[in-house]
Formats: sequence, C-alpha cells, structure tokens
Amino acid sequence: MLKSLSISNYALIDHLHMQPSSGLSMITGETGAGKSIMLGAVGLLLGNRSDTKVLLHDDQKCVIEGVFDVANYGLKDFFDLAELDYEPTCIIRREISPAGKSRSFVNDTPVLLDAMKTLGSFLMDVHSQHDTLQLGEGSYQLSLVDAFAQTQEEVRQYKADYKSFQRAQKSFNELSRKAIELQKEADFNQFQLEELSVLGLKENEQLDLESLQEVLENAEEIKLKINEMLNLFQDEQFGITQGMSQVQQGMQSLERLAHVFGSIKERFLAVNIELKDIEQTLGDEESKVEVDFERLDEIRERLSKIYQLQKKHGVASVEELMGLEKELADKVFQFQNLDESLGKAKQELEASKSKVDGSGKSLRKKRQGSFTDFQSSLERLLAGLGMENSKVVMEHKPVEPSASGLDEIELLFSANKGSSPQPLKKVASGGEFSRLLFAIKYLMADKMAMPTLIFDEIDTGISGEVALKMVAMMQDISKNHQVICITHLPQVAGQGDLHYFVYKDNSSEKTVSKIKLLDKEERVQELAKMISGATPSASAIESAKELLRR
Repeated sequence: MLKSLSISNYALIDHLHMQPSSGLSMITGETGAGKSIMLGAVGLLLGNRSDTKVLLHDDQKCVIEGVFDVANYGLKDFFDLAELDYEPTCIIRREISPAGKSRSFVNDTPVLLDAMKTLGSFLMDVHSQHDTLQLGEGSYQLSLVDAFAQTQEEVRQYKADYKSFQRAQKSFNELSRKAIELQKEADFNQFQLEELSVLGLKENEQLDLESLQEVLENAEEIKLKINEMLNLFQDEQFGITQGMSQVQQGMQSLERLAHVFGSIKERFLAVNIELKDIEQTLGDEESKVEVDFERLDEIRERLSKIYQLQKKHGVASVEELMGLEKELADKVFQFQNLDESLGKAKQELEASKSKVDGSGKSLRKKRQGSFTDFQSSLERLLAGLGMENSKVVMEHKPVEPSASGLDEIELLFSANKGSSPQPLKKVASGGEFSRLLFAIKYLMADKMAMPTLIFDEIDTGISGEVALKMVAMMQDISKNHQVICITHLPQVAGQGDLHYFVYKDNSSEKTVSKIKLLDKEERVQELAKMISGATPSASAIESAKELLRR
C-alpha cells in the first residue's frame, strides 16, 4: 500500500506530496493541470526509462520517492534474492541528475533499474496501454483463471510433478546423448583400456624403476667405488676403523687427565658410531648391487612402454595414466551396462510423465470447471458497465506439459450483438478494453493479492449511470485493496474517501503544477465546478452535496 508519494523538480512539478487513503482516493483537475505528469513520475518510480527533459529546473536533480507498507505482500523472498534489507515499510526512490544520470534506491540501497521494475510491479498497477497488452497474453489469462478457480493447491502439485518430469527428461536425454558418444567410442575405449591394463601400473612405480635403472646401468662402477671405500675403512694398518680406534683411546686418556675433555670424547663417540653405521650400510649395499643385464633390459623395456603411453595421452606420470585407466574403465562399464541404464531412465521418465499428466488433468478439470462462471460473471459485470451485448468465451486446447500446465487458453471477446467473439488482440476499442480490464480486476479483487490500483480516467466516454456503477465497484475493491482514481466525472469523484485536486500555479516566473487535499467544503465547490463550470449555480452546489452524501 502506498503511504506517501513525493515528487520534486519533475516536468511542471516543483514539489508535490500526497498521502492517499488506504481505501479509495480521487484525483481531479483541469485538463493539462498535471494529472498525467504525476503518472509519468509514478512510471519512473516503477522502473521506466528517463531523460533530462523531465527536469523543471535544469540545475537541480529530480527526486521521486514512494513509501510503501509491504507487510502483507509476501516479498521477503524477493528482498533476500536481491540482497536487500527487508522492512515492513519500504522506501523506493528514483533520482535523475542534471547530467542525465539516473539512480535507483530501495531502502537507501542502490539497485539496478530491472530490480526496481520488478519490485514496482508488486506494489503498483497503473491502468495503462501496457496492461491492455498484458491482458492479451495467454499466460496472463491463465493466471486469471487460476486465481478465479482457486487452483493454488493443484498448481503447487503440478509444478512439483513438472519439475520431477523435467529432471527425469533431462537425465534421459543426457544419457541418450552419452549413449551415442559411448557407442562411437566403445571399441577405441576398450583398446586403450586393455593397452593400459596389461601393464598393471602401480603407484610410484616409475620413480622406483628409474632409480633401479640408474643403479643397474652403473652397477660395476658402483661396486668398485664401494669396495674402494670399504678398503679405506678396513685396512689393518692405515684404515679409518683402525685410526678411529686409536683416537678413541687418546680421548679416554685425555678425559682421565682433565674432565673438560669429556664432552669432546662424547662428540667423538657419536661420530664414531655414525661412521661404523656408514661402513655397515656400504657393505650391505655392495652385496645388493648386482650386474644384471637381463633385469636392466626388462626395466628399460617397461619404462619405454610407460613413456610411450605418457606421450600418447599427454600426461607426465604413472598416477595420471592410472587415473586415465580408471576413467576408461568407467566408460567401458557404462557402455556394457548401457541398455540397463537407459531402460531404468526411460522407466523413470514414463513414471514422471504419468504423474505430471495426472496432476495436469486435475488442474485442467478445475480450470475448465470455472470457465462458465468466469464468462458469465464477466458478462454480467460488463452489462452493468454499459456493455449489455458483450460476449466472453474462454477457448481451450490441450498441449504438451509446460511450466503452466497442460492447457493453452485464449479469452475471446465481442462487445457488440451479432459479432463473433475474437481474440482480445483483434477486437475492442480502447474504451471497451478499459471496461473489460476494469471488470476483470474487480472480479479478481477478492481472489488474489493485488497491488495499489491506479485508474487513469477509466470512466472516459461512459454515461452517468454507468459511472455510478463503476465507482460503486471501485468502492468494493477498495475494501481490501488501495485504489487511486484519476477522474473527470463528478459522480465518480464524489465517492472517494479522499479527494486531491491538481492545479496550475502561475504566481511565480514558471508555471508549476500543485496538488491539494480538499476538505469537505472545498470538495463541494470542486464537484460543483465539475458539474456546471467555473461559477457553479446553487443547484450545482446542492447536487455536489448530494453526491457526497451517497
């Protein structure tokens, strides 16, 4: 619900502020006084494009701000998705700078224009040519039928089943595409898998083989070098072992002479133990190293095969080859079990199709059950609005499952006797279409949540009695929804909870549009002027008072 609207520096408006009723507010004024300008400003607040031509003063920015009570609109999810702070009172602001830069804000947070447009569609519904175009769309007509038929539960069930059907269909289609690819690659994958599997690759095998190859290729020289070092250790007269033994004896003697040498002796003993271990290890390694040309040839051959496969598959390690082997094994397994997988996916698809058909038919039945009542209700309302010969027909045809159900509908309409109902895009004048749209909104008012409704001279071209009928319908709508009506008929203007008057002020250098909330006496005068002109007669004043007493 719109709590307040402020407009500054827009077209002929220097500054304007209004706080409409939560029920029915009327706006009147002379032609050209600025009523349509107000709607243009509201359009900017709802996300329409702008330019600097809208500025009244070229050196000041234009600011349009609306304060809304959104507590009952169920918009928390929208705010979360848009990463905006949610508050029951929402402030939307649009600014246009003298340079032409436009900025949009929701609760003082900058937003993209698309986000403002989406939010605006939840908050305000301006009766305009856009609405007329929207009414001609099948999806919008279907949403009207669903609201009228109260199909919320059936729609919820269908959408859940349709999502499951889409998942099953996607899974089956992907598996079918994969089956074609696997079929094409089956022999090649099998060949590559066998080529890798026959090697029986093991983790870290390449490093181990390369190390062993290095040893075998230098086995003779390694044994020679180890034996030379062992001789240096083990020579009875000049060997390292003999020398270390002599040093050890000397260390013990030093320690007996002075305890300060004890720590040096301990360090020496640690080194001596390490040298003995090195000697032992060298001896062990010497016994392991063998000159084995046959084993060397085997290693070279195996490494050659590993290198060839690495080059072939563009990898650099045995581990990557093993990963490729697993991947190929998975593909071969999938191909070998393809028929079973496809059969299972097809069963799931058929089961989900059966389920979506079932819930879709239940939804269709409830929709079709409302057609007659929907048509007759609209015709009855249109008759009351001066279109006694109007005819409404809901045309239906079944379609394949879609997000909206198994139905495609089109509202056919004829305003004149003897004329066959035609699609809305082909028939109805502007005035007829306006009344049709008004009747639909009236019909939907107690069926669905609706934003603030703004009717811009919807009563143009209608008689006094029809106008009274229309405003009575507006009053009914306003019991649960906020309605703002721009009108030129006194019969309509007299029935609002509040009455705003838009006028031109020529007292300064520039003509500006202003708006004023009329009190009771001012309303009488304004209605009287609407009835008989600028200088209302006594009878016009009485008529105005009578209108306000209704």
